[in-house]
Amino acid sequence: MRILHTMLRVGDLDRSIEFYTDVLGMRLLRKSENQEYKYTLAFLGFGEESEEAVVELTYNWGTDSYDHGNAFGHLAIEVEDIYKACEQIKAVGGNVTRDPGPVKGGTTEIAFIRDPDGYAIELINEKYLDL
Repeated sequence: MRILHTMLRVGDLDRSIEFYTDVLGMRLLRKSENQEYKYTLAFLGFGEESEEAVVELTYNWGTDSYDHGNAFGHLAIEVEDIYKACEQIKAVGGNVTRDPGPVKGGTTEIAFIRDPDGYAIELINEKYLDL
């Protein structure tokens, strides 16, 4: 068994695809529309779906926002250099909500950003990843 994808509902599919590709560097792997049920799916990732978990963005036509509730936490992405990654994200207009630094009570260096729909994404510095 393996994790295939995480699905996020988005209010503006093009805006979200632009964020995940231009800000985070993912690739759009595939996209499909369902005319009957009025939704579009986009799958994005750093590698192929056959090898890595990806993000599925779901756009339900005519819905531009969602209540995130309080159960979902965040996506986590490993980065080679968290300080450089945050500088690059800020330079292209990304929203860094927690600047890079050690996690409270540990040595792992993390930062947080938000995607256009407000979902939290934790960046974890690869050289300090405590597994």
